[in-house]
Amino acid sequence: MPQFRAAVRGLVSYRPEKPAISPEGRSYSLAANETPFGPLPKVAQAIQEQIQGINRYPDNGGRALIAELADRFGLEPDGIVLGCGSVGVTQQLINAVAEPGDEILYAWPSFEAYPLLTRLAGAVPVAVPLRENVHDLATMAKHFTDRTRLVFVCNPNNPTGTAVGRAELEEFLGRVPPGCLVVLDEAYHEYVRNKEVPDGLSLLPGRPHLVVLRTFSKAYGLAGLRIGYAAGHPEVIGTLRKAYLPFSASSVAQAAAIAALRSGDEVRRRTDIITAERTRLTAALNAQGRRVCASEANFLWLPLGGHATDFGAHCATAGVSVRAVAGVGVRVTLGLPADNDAFLAAAASFPS
Repeated sequence: MPQFRAAVRGLVSYRPEKPAISPEGRSYSLAANETPFGPLPKVAQAIQEQIQGINRYPDNGGRALIAELADRFGLEPDGIVLGCGSVGVTQQLINAVAEPGDEILYAWPSFEAYPLLTRLAGAVPVAVPLRENVHDLATMAKHFTDRTRLVFVCNPNNPTGTAVGRAELEEFLGRVPPGCLVVLDEAYHEYVRNKEVPDGLSLLPGRPHLVVLRTFSKAYGLAGLRIGYAAGHPEVIGTLRKAYLPFSASSVAQAAAIAALRSGDEVRRRTDIITAERTRLTAALNAQGRRVCASEANFLWLPLGGHATDFGAHCATAGVSVRAVAGVGVRVTLGLPADNDAFLAAAASFPS
């Protein structure tokens, strides 16, 4: 047998939830934080048009999409880099910044890819527990060392949906030591409705140590096409481009992302539906006597502790797939009203 790196041998592969099917054959997919809506009309058209050119390699620099992003968000094109979903850009960041033995800091529980990609790079993961299901930035700042190279702040946080406000973020950014890069992961930014939670792009000016990470997988509905991007100081982004896997942002994905950006009104309408469902389900679960974290994302978090696995299995018997984190809690993606009603019925029948 070939000899693999120790860092790889010790990893556990990412495992998505298996689809649940009820005895009646019903299935409700509420585990993966996907949008329940089909392709945006402009996206479907762009994909169809782009199919004719898939025998050619995509633009490795993603110039048209980067120009669209720069124009829409008031950024410099040199300050934007594309990737294979935001998780692809996350790997680019780690590969560009961390040497073996360097430390990467993040809250926990948070996005599952952080520890996986950190260990894959041979870096040292430093996980700081959430405080009341929210990033404890003050405690995270106490974990800075001369080996800290990268800090991830997922805002809103996956899996809890909780978010930190501008004042707390700005204070934290002011405490970052030299040589350390902060990544504000805003995969769920389009679902934020609390005005105290900042648009991370507004924090970039004057902060070369900050990068904002976003994706088209969630609100824009391009999860199957895998495209995301990072924005930051041009020198930082220029270095990130060196860690980009050539041609990993496909031509179809780039064209679809441009069309999605040009569908702003429809994206807002769809996210408004989801955030209204977020409010409805939170109230319904509270009425059931269940604790639910205040979410700014397209999912809810139930901190069920030792009951999480049993709750997830109970939902599966009703055909409802949710994401159970053993011993911690359950994340429930917000779907269409009928999907959410199926979940509420399953939750109501779970023994308290």
